[in-house]
Amino acid sequence: MGHIINAKEEVYYALAERLSKTPEGAPINEDLMAILHRLYTESEAIVGSKFPLLPMPLKKIASITGIQEDELKIILDGMSEKGLVLDIPRKDSFYYMLAPMLVGFFEYTFMRTGDHVHLKELAELFEIYFHSPGVMKEVAGIDTKVMRTLIYEKLIPVAVETEVLDYERASEIIRQSGGGAITMCACRHEATHLGTACDAPIEVCMSLGRAAEWIVRKGLGKPATVDDLLNVLHQTQELGLVHLCDNVMNQPTYICNCCGCCCKVLRGINEQHVFATHPSNFFPSIELESCISCGICADKCQIHAIIMTEQENDLEVPVLNNELCIGCGACASACPSGSLTMSRRSDLNVPPADGREKLRRMATEKGR
Repeated sequence: MGHIINAKEEVYYALAERLSKTPEGAPINEDLMAILHRLYTESEAIVGSKFPLLPMPLKKIASITGIQEDELKIILDGMSEKGLVLDIPRKDSFYYMLAPMLVGFFEYTFMRTGDHVHLKELAELFEIYFHSPGVMKEVAGIDTKVMRTLIYEKLIPVAVETEVLDYERASEIIRQSGGGAITMCACRHEATHLGTACDAPIEVCMSLGRAAEWIVRKGLGKPATVDDLLNVLHQTQELGLVHLCDNVMNQPTYICNCCGCCCKVLRGINEQHVFATHPSNFFPSIELESCISCGICADKCQIHAIIMTEQENDLEVPVLNNELCIGCGACASACPSGSLTMSRRSDLNVPPADGREKLRRMATEKGR
């Protein structure tokens, strides 16, 4: 941004600078400024620009912003209803945290329906923003990624079954959460406003545990039992969607069920070769002798990591690009001849212990 034209613009630019300092980041350009002008009122932008980096109670934020508590509470409540601020219950009060761009107010904006925000216009702005140079690369993370990929559990080899830990199993993550919420897929909902959505179901994203309590409280999703969530897991596997999870070991806050045409993360791989998700601890192995050259595996791969290549005998066989593959298992699950199986990687990804550790790592790696 090369120019600040008035005091109001300075307020929004200060907000953009504050958002850019989150561990996930939000590179500043004209598209981000346009998004912020449409999501934040001027008073909300003032508060957001002065928000502390850590969750704080109302009294502390009032002292930082210089705004009276009663007035500030009204502003924060309004921001929370729009998903710009997270209000976190602590004993008999709330702590407040500014929502980052991703995973944050992008998702909360498109988990909603209705005319209270200009969703089509915002969809167009977000689409341009996430395709701006460097944006997805910044948000994705460096060594510590925002998300991680979960394998289809039915494909875990019996030989390593006892080695696979709970954090690698989607079903166990769901059971340990005790239930959660089912929400609209923000990416697929955004795509509907762009006229580019696929025919995959839209209400298949899962929020878990305490994070789901906030989602339900804000009317962004409906409560779901463990069985409800397991049913969604099964349904999305049957459709060949990719399970992406919060990149933490303990108490992940979400599991998304993603397609390569709508999902911001998978599109980042397809269109920009940017990885915002760690691969699972598995990868597919191809047994060419039993392959029937049907090409289903290549069709099912959401990130085109498998292509059909013609051999000397004029038969086409699948060839795996190991640099692209994220180990979701959609290909092996769909293989009619059993020629694709999943193998354990030699170098295992161990995610951060929790959300705080994840953000600390991301911030450290980016020099924040």
